[in-house]
Amino acid sequence: MTAPPRTPAGAEAGLHPAVAAHGDERARLVRRMFARIAPRYDLVNRVASLGLDGLWRRRAVEALGLGPGDWCLDVCCGTGDLSLAVAGSGARVLGVDFCRPMLALAVGKTAAPAGRGVTVAEADAHRLPVATASMDGACVAFGVRNLADPGAGLREMARCVRPGGRVVVLEFSRPWRGPVRWLARWYCDHVVPWLGDRLTGQQEYRYLPETMARWLAPEDLAHALRAAGLVDVGWRRLSAGIVALHVGTVPGA
Repeated sequence: MTAPPRTPAGAEAGLHPAVAAHGDERARLVRRMFARIAPRYDLVNRVASLGLDGLWRRRAVEALGLGPGDWCLDVCCGTGDLSLAVAGSGARVLGVDFCRPMLALAVGKTAAPAGRGVTVAEADAHRLPVATASMDGACVAFGVRNLADPGAGLREMARCVRPGGRVVVLEFSRPWRGPVRWLARWYCDHVVPWLGDRLTGQQEYRYLPETMARWLAPEDLAHALRAAGLVDVGWRRLSAGIVALHVGTVPGA
């Protein structure tokens, strides 16, 4: 008789393994999941977001407020789309991620003219190999939710940014009321996993609605940014509340 699969420590029955696990086990499973979907990751983003992902990145770039020659740290950079968008403002970008197949795609993009000024490196968001206060700003798009310890990741981002610099977090949210809330939930819970599974050939995209359902409300994420040492924290909803854009400032300018 074949033994049943081992349940990761801290797992909860019925959830995607990467959602159910905790600590180092969660990090390992998240890395493996993104490695599997990396080849079609950008395509799924464009299709599943109905093309809105480009708008969300532009809003994040605007919130950073960086200019030519400034340095930006892009954490959980994935295939590098946000890094390229920031570089379009004239800033120089260091993009870091812990998934090599995703980074390989980002490296390919840096060879194009739009990738000029972007450097990518493999790194863990919980322990960034970046000098304290060496960056003019930092950003993360749809990555904090994937961390084993989101608070530690936010503290590391704040540590790397100079006083007066901004930390920008772009993350999924749940619309707060009305028919949009029902429609968004149905789309995320059913359509996105269906699209993702068919476009990638991997059964991984139920991870998204499961993490969204367990993720912080915008008010709570704002509190987490303050707990990480940031001040003047604010946030706003984008696209009827599907996404929340948070901004905090490193004190002591």
